[in-house]
Amino acid sequence: MKKEIQPEYNNETTVTCACGNVLKVGSTKKDLRVDVCSKCHPFWTGNLRQETVGGRADRFKKKYGLA
Repeated sequence: MKKEIQPEYNNETTVTCACGNVLKVGSTKKDLRVDVCSKCHPFWTGNLRQETVGGRADRFKKKYGLA
């Protein structure tokens, strides 16, 4: 690797989430701000709403009144 073109790596970078959660990670950036993290993301908190809908065949039957 060419040393002169590589970005400087910071061993301790602060990642701040919009919810207030603060993480310490390694990165080439000094400080990062993010909108969601593992503490507030709906998928990881269990608040994700998914409707159980049938597949293509069920939608076709419903659309054309075959069900």
